[in-house]
Amino acid sequence: MTAQLDSRPWIRLAKKVLWLTGVGLVIAWSLWLLYSKLRGEVAADPVAKELLASGGFWLSLKIIAESIGNSIRDVPGTGYALAALSALLAYIALAWYDRIALIHLNRQQEISWPFIASCSFVTYALGHNLGASVLSGGLVRLRAYGACGLGAGEVAILVALCSFTFAFGTILLTGFVFVVQPDIVQPLAEMVPRLNLPAPLVQMIGAIMLGLCALYVLGSWLHFKPVHFRSVHIVYPRLPVVVRQLMAAPLELIAAAGIIYFVLPEAGNPGFIIVLGAFLLSFSAGLLSQTPGGIGVMEAVFLAVLPSVAPSNVIAALLIWRLMYLLIPLAISLPLVVAFERAQLRRAAK
Repeated sequence: MTAQLDSRPWIRLAKKVLWLTGVGLVIAWSLWLLYSKLRGEVAADPVAKELLASGGFWLSLKIIAESIGNSIRDVPGTGYALAALSALLAYIALAWYDRIALIHLNRQQEISWPFIASCSFVTYALGHNLGASVLSGGLVRLRAYGACGLGAGEVAILVALCSFTFAFGTILLTGFVFVVQPDIVQPLAEMVPRLNLPAPLVQMIGAIMLGLCALYVLGSWLHFKPVHFRSVHIVYPRLPVVVRQLMAAPLELIAAAGIIYFVLPEAGNPGFIIVLGAFLLSFSAGLLSQTPGGIGVMEAVFLAVLPSVAPSNVIAALLIWRLMYLLIPLAISLPLVVAFERAQLRRAAK
């Protein structure tokens, strides 16, 4: 018995090492695929092809970086403006997630909208950049909402409902994309052979996803009994809460995908539905792999789903997305965290 207890930490460590190794291999493979596609695009220019043949790896990276830089400079000012508005709308919708959860808890009257927006902004800015968004988001919310009088149990429900709202929106929009554009999965079969599915099957999967969302709404409307699965108990929120989820979740995801759509060039642009589908698939894959910002994974999915767009333009669009959706919010959130902690210290001193 003692030997078994002593081995448990090693087992946990081994699992962690295996998980991190798997994530590292996914990132490395995605980055190599990205490098290969970009190098192939640059090599279409005879002069660049000669330089690539005569130079080494670092010269190739320099030439590729110059190509991406040119693509970023080619984005018009209106594209940047619309992308910035989309990023702002996405974070407003994310703040709505928290507000919806507080309405579910009947605590919305006690916490102001500015505080909710600030807490949500910091939570998602840190979570999206650091990975493990549920854990990091839970810690930030526990600290912030705990100062407003919410207990640990209430914060846990809030975090769970926010995560569910995101998942609900993802399933809803992915189901819609699968029904309308079932061929979006086919290009990914080169990376994941199991995704080599016929279009009717993809549409059926999409219809099932939409049906599950409809069942959730119906369960709230008709007051279905809670669902019990082992230690998990799913209670249907009130219909006003579900209606708000139906609006907030798609709004956030559509706005986040809009950042990428508005900075892509018109030439070869497959349309917003395809861009939205690529975003949903790649962002979900990035979250599942727990890679910070979905680095490498998002690029691989977008390059596969958007073959009609030059790879340098795709990477440029994703770089702008990371800047507006990840890095700028992270830079703004850090002073907010410092200001909040200073205010808490002053309050404790008084």
